[in-house]
Amino acid sequence: MTDPHSNIPLAGPSLSLSERARQAARPAATYLSGLNEEQRRAVETLEGPLLVLAGAGTGKTRVLTTRIAHLIATGAAFPSQILAVTFTNKAAREMKERITTLVGAVAEGMPWLGTFHAIGTKILRQHAELVGLKSDFTILDTDDQIRLLKQILKAEKVDDKRWPARQLAHLIDGWKNRALSPERVSAGEAQGFANGRGVELYKLYQERLKVLNAADFGDLLVENIRLFRENPDVLTRYQERFRYILVDEYQDTNVAQYLWLRLLAQGRQNVCCVGDDDQSIYGWRGAEVDNILRFEHDFPGAAVVRLERNYRSTAHILATASHLIAHNEGRLGKTLHTQDIAGNPVSISGAWDSEEEARQIGETIETLQLRGESLSQIAVLVRISAQMREIEDRFVQLGLPYRVIGGPRFYERLEIRDALAYFRCVISQADDLAFERIFNTPKRGLGDATLQIMHAYARHAGIPLIQATRALLETEEIKPRQRTTLRELLASFDRWSRNLETQSHTELAETILEESGYTAMWQNDRSPDAAGRLENLKELIRTLEEFPDLPSFLEHVSLVMDAADGDTNERVSIMTLHAAKGLEFDTVFLPGWEEGLFPNQRALDEQGRAGLEEERRLAYVGITRARKTAKIMFASNRRIHGLWNATVPSRFVDELPEAHVEVIEAPAAFSYGNYGRSRFDQAGANKSFGSTYETPGWARARNNSFTSSSAPGARRGGKGTLIEGEVVARSISTSSAFKINDRVFHQKFGSGSVTATDGNKLTIDFDKAGRKTVIDSFVKPA
Repeated sequence: MTDPHSNIPLAGPSLSLSERARQAARPAATYLSGLNEEQRRAVETLEGPLLVLAGAGTGKTRVLTTRIAHLIATGAAFPSQILAVTFTNKAAREMKERITTLVGAVAEGMPWLGTFHAIGTKILRQHAELVGLKSDFTILDTDDQIRLLKQILKAEKVDDKRWPARQLAHLIDGWKNRALSPERVSAGEAQGFANGRGVELYKLYQERLKVLNAADFGDLLVENIRLFRENPDVLTRYQERFRYILVDEYQDTNVAQYLWLRLLAQGRQNVCCVGDDDQSIYGWRGAEVDNILRFEHDFPGAAVVRLERNYRSTAHILATASHLIAHNEGRLGKTLHTQDIAGNPVSISGAWDSEEEARQIGETIETLQLRGESLSQIAVLVRISAQMREIEDRFVQLGLPYRVIGGPRFYERLEIRDALAYFRCVISQADDLAFERIFNTPKRGLGDATLQIMHAYARHAGIPLIQATRALLETEEIKPRQRTTLRELLASFDRWSRNLETQSHTELAETILEESGYTAMWQNDRSPDAAGRLENLKELIRTLEEFPDLPSFLEHVSLVMDAADGDTNERVSIMTLHAAKGLEFDTVFLPGWEEGLFPNQRALDEQGRAGLEEERRLAYVGITRARKTAKIMFASNRRIHGLWNATVPSRFVDELPEAHVEVIEAPAAFSYGNYGRSRFDQAGANKSFGSTYETPGWARARNNSFTSSSAPGARRGGKGTLIEGEVVARSISTSSAFKINDRVFHQKFGSGSVTATDGNKLTIDFDKAGRKTVIDSFVKPA
């Protein structure tokens, strides 16, 4: 077609002069260069539903960002017409940065690029009144949510100790992940909490949220779904607004996220979901692998593009991972390949026990370091966090710097710090920091007000907190119920201290955690991480067996905690397999491939075949983190729940392809008979540390700083052990400045007259509070 006035060919009947000018001004699409055939097809297939099955290391993020850039550069959509959903804020930022690099600052105008919750919040604030909220509603975090649920449980006379608020919060979160309102929760599911009152409490919680003009994280999508279902005009408006929808990590979506996306995508049907069914490993937090498996059913006629060329790992690693994951039945199917070198076969090695396993890892890393390998390109991936302790200890012994990704180091974990605080108080009752940490853990009804009184007197008298507490138990500064609780707690510490001489330190440690109620606290906790904390406590007890006594162990922990790695970034990474998703390293160690540990027995018991397949996907993720070298390891003996168990290699080991793996034989000098024994001989020499442990001076002299051997009722045993708990502080026998009949004022009890004195203890007839016994430092002349 030509212009009748100039005889110049026109671009087409549908293009205006401005559109033609815009096209002419666009730079060449250089962003498409370098894409392989499958990647380019995924980028250029713009119309209709598209599923991109992106295997590990196949350039998934590049495809996703290039597709968005292509939509903008070709004029298929304005940035504001593109909905791009990610799982993390970090992923959203990285995506926007990459798009900006490809097409310039125009990418900054993408208001609908973000996480599920961020986008859900934006929509909800614009239509809050339609779901019973105001636009300035508050988003509750987990602590706020639990606090609110505690208020509801108390009002409804539900025993919070038997039915913890945290357990109810976990239940409600699970229901919201599945988009279940209180009316849609089955009676069977609700039966598990408070004798069937779960739904009733859930409904009260939702009503209370509306009164407070608040929403929790689950509501950010659940209320969106209700908004769309009850207001078709609002849904239509967003369906028309979003010309193209893109979703990252689609295999990790839960039911609520799936329903939300499906409602929006049913409009134009231009939805592109990128994911890998073989990397769906978050079923325990609500992810539904079926969402990606049924994509073609949800969107008939959908195009499917498989990205199978891997740009990360060597051929042997890819072939091993592909052969393993092929044993799963619930998958769409793809086979990774590479055009790079074959590399080293995946190695499989066994060890006599987990200590030997850790030793092998440490020595191999030292060898790699001598060859010039970067420590930051080495990772150790474990199935459960309790495996980390022996590895961490070994690295400390060798002086290998390391970092724990996705959580604190073993001895820095909350439950381990709490347990250590109990042990420290038993060894040294002058350890104020340790006592302050656990005097109300688990909850004993001892609040900040009680602690302030204890601190005030300790500072005034210049004595440790526990000794100050003993003195306060003889007065009425602290309320009777709290005095009784503290008296019982200190009696327990006295009993545990006496047992240092008669009970093995491992048995004593277990006794302390049980009698203090600390173990029961986590047993009654229904949160997802409670089981892991209990496993860590069991690993802590197991660790004690390697030391001759409790003081030696605490000294070792102090050295571990004080081990300085410096500012270097050259550190080995230690993490769980779940935390490793999305990361990659040159060398990856995969210890603990044993039945019951990996695949995890709990997953098998609770989910059967579905659990087994998710565990296998986890193994697939672990192997594909490696670029050059993957080392699978198992131990023949591992301590489980405090008992040594003979273990067998994981079934996953036999599912690996023989052509791509090699079995590493133990060195000739290795003698199975030398392992499995205690690392301490009868003289107390530590074979691994090369030194002999002696009870440190600070431990031998424990309690000396605040007791007098000549004090009435005090008797001492060997090594300074406190035998009798009736310690009388020197400061208590000091004469008081106040005399009988003196008028005094007390902040709590008011004015009164001194009727008797006993050292620094005063008996006072208060004008309103009656007769009380107090310490003189808490009163002043009236």
